[in-house]
Amino acid sequence: MGSPTRDYKAIINTFQETGYVKIEGLLSAERVALLNRAIDQVVAEEPASLRYDIRNAVSRHPDIADLMDDEAVLPILANTLGYNIQLSLSHLTVRHPNPNAAEPPSTKNSVGWHQDGPVPGFPSVGGVTPLFYLKICYFLSDMSGPDRGNTKLVPGSGNAPYTPQRQVGSTENLVGEVQMCGNPGDAFLFAQNVWHAAAPNLSNMSRRQLFMGYSYVWMRPLDYHTVAPHQLEGASPLRRQMLGQLNDDPFNYFVVTNLQQELPLKSYVAASR
Repeated sequence: MGSPTRDYKAIINTFQETGYVKIEGLLSAERVALLNRAIDQVVAEEPASLRYDIRNAVSRHPDIADLMDDEAVLPILANTLGYNIQLSLSHLTVRHPNPNAAEPPSTKNSVGWHQDGPVPGFPSVGGVTPLFYLKICYFLSDMSGPDRGNTKLVPGSGNAPYTPQRQVGSTENLVGEVQMCGNPGDAFLFAQNVWHAAAPNLSNMSRRQLFMGYSYVWMRPLDYHTVAPHQLEGASPLRRQMLGQLNDDPFNYFVVTNLQQELPLKSYVAASR
């Protein structure tokens, strides 16, 4: 698909200042329809539920896998997190309508306020956790209004030692919070150190979002241990980088010896500035 000219400097500045940035029209209507058909197939293989959280979604359908190195997003990734990165997670979430918030614990339809990170946490400096990875969230259903299972964020919260109570639920309002709203095909990037939550879906429509996470190649992926063999069949160098398969030398994930060959995302930095 074609990629419109974008103001990458503005995208980077907004991301660094607030910890997130929204990008309108990142995917075409045709691409959204294609992905929704893929999601229908994936969800049909799961037990019926009010909420679906499907990890390593790129291994479940090739149309989902094609998002990991889509031309529309590569320049944005290269100019925010950098080119020394890989796919860290792919998380498909579906939240069916729950207007009365009457949900059994086994199908909890919201997620409380949190920062992403391991336990124990990432190293911090003065209580501030640096950027280690980011996620891009694709809207695949109508999320143009609030309270449809939207992701909530607190702008700038990753740049300060901001520590709201970890037990605060998603329905609690934090000072300055925003609900991420958008149309199908819109997307937003956000840093792992920004406080965020998943609000309950109080609407009469299903919420569909696909999160693709990216981290540095020297970090372990979050939702898989090894790449499924079928994902490497005929994979381009760029796809191999996204899957963390730089070459057969296990040391090269830490010290990359051929940047252009093993980290082809590098070319998108120069090409997009």
